[in-house]
Amino acid sequence: MPSPRDVLTPDALGLVQAVAQHGSFAAAARELGLVPSAVTYRIRQIEDALDVLLFDRSSRQARLTAAGDELLCAGQQLLQDIDAMANRVRRVATGWEAELTIACDSVLSQSTLMELAEAFYALEPTTRLRLREETLAGTLEALISGRADLALGVVVEPGTTPGVHSHELGDLRFVYAVAPHHPLAAATEPIPDEVLIRHRAVAIADSTAVRNNAMTVGVLAGQDVFTVSTMRSKLDAQLRGIGGGFLPEPLARPYLESGRLVAKEIQRLSSRSIRFSYAWRNVGPLGPGRALKWWLAQLESAATRLALLERHRAA
Repeated sequence: MPSPRDVLTPDALGLVQAVAQHGSFAAAARELGLVPSAVTYRIRQIEDALDVLLFDRSSRQARLTAAGDELLCAGQQLLQDIDAMANRVRRVATGWEAELTIACDSVLSQSTLMELAEAFYALEPTTRLRLREETLAGTLEALISGRADLALGVVVEPGTTPGVHSHELGDLRFVYAVAPHHPLAAATEPIPDEVLIRHRAVAIADSTAVRNNAMTVGVLAGQDVFTVSTMRSKLDAQLRGIGGGFLPEPLARPYLESGRLVAKEIQRLSSRSIRFSYAWRNVGPLGPGRALKWWLAQLESAATRLALLERHRAA
């Protein structure tokens, strides 16, 4: 009989994950290009080697048992460790990371970010670049959790978080805006809370995976809220008159100038400025790889930091 060490390979863990995700041996087989009997046989090999049942087969859907769930959780950590090891080995050999993941808050200029990515690829690096769009506390949380190596647009001060370095990106001014056909466009200013609360707010969902740490900004208690996932979606909703809310002034500027949005003073806060930072993880005694060094060097430029905050293109 094969031992656990013989059967617990990265491919085997991927197979368990595929069955768990699809809830079916047959569906997992289709995704992996295998026949269902091969999937069943390989799962049974793992179960025999561990002397446990990984899936409850009593219903039509394959469901993880408690033991299967534990294997999948531990296996995901093992796969992450293997990727990290490969990353370190490649950096020792070439100086380039195998992969660099950047979490960027959706409030920042996506066109500037793409220009930076274009310039990065012009170097012909061996590093795979991955961009994640995050919001509010989720940008820093992606970094702290290890899902990102660099975070742009951090709104929560990293403080004394072990292994995290940060630097100021800059201040961004926000304005409260509504469409010209929205009822609040004709409201007397400054608009008090008792008037504002009768109208829907458009808000961005915090992308943090730790829901207890999620942030809510600019919404009154008891107010109807339309929640979207990105700043671009929030802008679109406000242009359509679905609701009102704060927008980055540089993003709203062309629409304010063209009359497609109207800036309004509200009693609580007519405008506000938020300070953003960028942060990166300590990469140990080897120091930053060539990819992270390049991005950090670009961020040392005041012009680059300003472009990330202000150079938005109107749709």
